[in-house]
Amino acid sequence: MEFLLLGFFTGLSLILAVGAQNIFVIEQGLKKQYVFLVCIICSLSDLLLIFLGILLFHFFFHQYFNLLVELTLNILLIIFLIFFVFSKIKSIKGNISFDSEVKDTSKISISLKTLGFTYLNAHVYSDTVFFLGNFSKNFLLDEKIYFGFGASIASFIFFFLLGYLSTYFSKYAQNDRVWKFINIFIIVFMSLLTIYIIKETAYLI
Repeated sequence: MEFLLLGFFTGLSLILAVGAQNIFVIEQGLKKQYVFLVCIICSLSDLLLIFLGILLFHFFFHQYFNLLVELTLNILLIIFLIFFVFSKIKSIKGNISFDSEVKDTSKISISLKTLGFTYLNAHVYSDTVFFLGNFSKNFLLDEKIYFGFGASIASFIFFFLLGYLSTYFSKYAQNDRVWKFINIFIIVFMSLLTIYIIKETAYLI
């Protein structure tokens, strides 16, 4: 259960970061335009990429990785985390904007746009495949599965809440104070994860 919760809060802290994909989901929610379609594509894509990363690191790590490679990956993960935290610190002062203009669009067009915002976004791969896969590489297989499901559940809950509640809470979604609080939570949580990885790496040296 603790790995399910760890996966949930880790995935939630990553997905809460304001990006093009989230803004697109909010926009479609405000337009009341194919909200379920957009949310299910984003959620299932996250589930697919999360388990892809976890399984790749699981099999690749146990079969081919040696201590030097593990140390290198941990160092890269630490660098990524530090960059992520500092980028979130900078974003606290940023503003969120999106186009709420309602336009008639087909299901195919919306699907292609959603897939584009998902699979053409480098941060999606770094957050799901690289970060979650690398972070869970030392867990047992059943612990990785719980961790993956926890992170996937966070994605489903987040995207559907974001899509369906954006119409009713649009004024809060555009409120700098709300996003500042969210970003502070992300900074604190990811900083703690960075400390954990640094300690783990120190044992390898």
